[in-house]
Amino acid sequence: MPRRSCGTLSASDAGDTHRVCGWVAHRRDHGGLVFIDLRDETGVIQVVADPVAAQVFEVAERVRHEWVLEITGTLDIRPEGTENQDLPTGEVELKASSLKVLAESETPPFVIDDRVEVDEALRLRYRYLDLRRPKMLAALRKRASAISAIRLAAEECGLLEVETPTLTRATPEGARDYMVPSRQHPGSAFALAQSPQLYKQLLMVAGIGGYYQITKCWRDEDLRADRQPEFTQLDIELPFAGVDDVLGVVEATVCSASQAIRGNAPDRPFPKMTWAEAMSRFGTDKPDLRIEGELKDLTSVFGGTEFRAFSAAISQGSRIVGLKSKGCPEGASRSWFDALIARATELGAKGLVWILVEPGGELRSPVAKFLSAAELEAIRDVLALQEGDIAMIVADAISVAREVLGRLRVELASDSTEAEREGAGEFAPFWVVDFPFAEWNENEGRLDPLHHPFCAPHPDDFEIISRGSDAIVEAGPESVRALAYDLVADGWELGSGSVRIHTRELQETVFEAIGIDPTEAEEKFGFLLEAFRYGAPPHAGFAIGIDRLIAVLQEEASIREVVAFPKTQTGSEPMTGAPAAIDGSQLASLGLSLKQSPRP
Repeated sequence: MPRRSCGTLSASDAGDTHRVCGWVAHRRDHGGLVFIDLRDETGVIQVVADPVAAQVFEVAERVRHEWVLEITGTLDIRPEGTENQDLPTGEVELKASSLKVLAESETPPFVIDDRVEVDEALRLRYRYLDLRRPKMLAALRKRASAISAIRLAAEECGLLEVETPTLTRATPEGARDYMVPSRQHPGSAFALAQSPQLYKQLLMVAGIGGYYQITKCWRDEDLRADRQPEFTQLDIELPFAGVDDVLGVVEATVCSASQAIRGNAPDRPFPKMTWAEAMSRFGTDKPDLRIEGELKDLTSVFGGTEFRAFSAAISQGSRIVGLKSKGCPEGASRSWFDALIARATELGAKGLVWILVEPGGELRSPVAKFLSAAELEAIRDVLALQEGDIAMIVADAISVAREVLGRLRVELASDSTEAEREGAGEFAPFWVVDFPFAEWNENEGRLDPLHHPFCAPHPDDFEIISRGSDAIVEAGPESVRALAYDLVADGWELGSGSVRIHTRELQETVFEAIGIDPTEAEEKFGFLLEAFRYGAPPHAGFAIGIDRLIAVLQEEASIREVVAFPKTQTGSEPMTGAPAAIDGSQLASLGLSLKQSPRP
């Protein structure tokens, strides 16, 4: 008899005999009857064991949670008044005529039930048990549906799926590489690909009419809620394409994923804002637009101020930037405001001025006595302060002021519920475009590409870039743009892309501008520069973090909730104990030795 999935049985199947297999979610002994909730990946079916079937009843009395059973029986309509409206199978129950124990289980280290909170470290240690929970199974099913929809959308756009190597050579793509020593080439190593960037550009040179790939990538970097050392990426590259061509294809795939998971899709085309606008309004290039409040430049308000802290800052070239936080925490004390100031200084500001709008509209602040009535009213007007609001003001270098207030904007909002955020529950992606070509690396005294060194310069800024790094620094790195763009939603960068450089001459010019000399360029990228000699078409592309996209679509706070076997924030896997010590014979075969780090 074919096996039926537990969650697919319904009233239309009543009266027939069915065979089901699964795990014991709950067992209830009601004296005369034993009830077993049997669970598989599709759902739960209630099984009834009756003493009339003595052998079945005997086994049913001794089964325990998470035992694996095979049960055959007749599907009946539940007696009136005993239906379970919370279950799709709640109208029916399976009266067991045969019950076989396929595997016994020890008592699990936690209750496998979505209603029970479990420490994440314990969940990751026993991830195979955690994945039995309906919520996690549903997340994996939705992930699979979204990836299937993305593939279909990419193919409908005329893209060809091509697999590229994951064992490659180290390239500067913004993070450290995971290195793989080669036994056959002592002293040499592969790098696990941070992305297929160079290969997909070579596919354009090869004449592929449009490429996509869903691939694994690796980056050895510090972890956060939206990062893993290995991650899944949708990679796209189009020949003879510009910015709008790529954005259109990306929007098609993202909307398909949204439709698969949420049952709806955002309107197209997605809105755009420039990088400069994002930094000016929100202090970050991945703003969360659900949070109310924008940064405002208040420098002109204090042009003739007698408040020495502000006048001194202005005279030294600093700017004064303000931000409104909607609503003051109930009963906010002086210690709460002191902690706010401490957090601002921890983030890099020299200090922070706060102003609270009290009931009745009066402005209260430790510095209110140093500010004129006109200045206070101007602050109220520019920031649109209402009763209960807090104004936060930072006087510092413009980049510092924006970054600090941008961080505080998010951190204060995280204390509120998602329902209180404007547009909470909606999926509203948008584009951030015209990123800077490069940023100044203060520690190493040089320019670093903001995305990677293969981004084409913005046509309006090409002349500056062609004159080299000194010209870029003189113009101000933030004002010299590349044809680069990011997709953002809910404060997450979902992916990034750019129009690529497709000529050897321009690529060598860009390498030189960011401090890669001809010898290094030839050593690391000679194969790409050589390929450009043979007729490379103009091309552009994009890469989307699948894990991030699906986490946002499922409204999860961490990508670990949508990855089957994720790493922890320390980059380890508690379940297998990876990374693990390397056996001496393995080291010897690779020609390696390890130096132990001194204990702190």
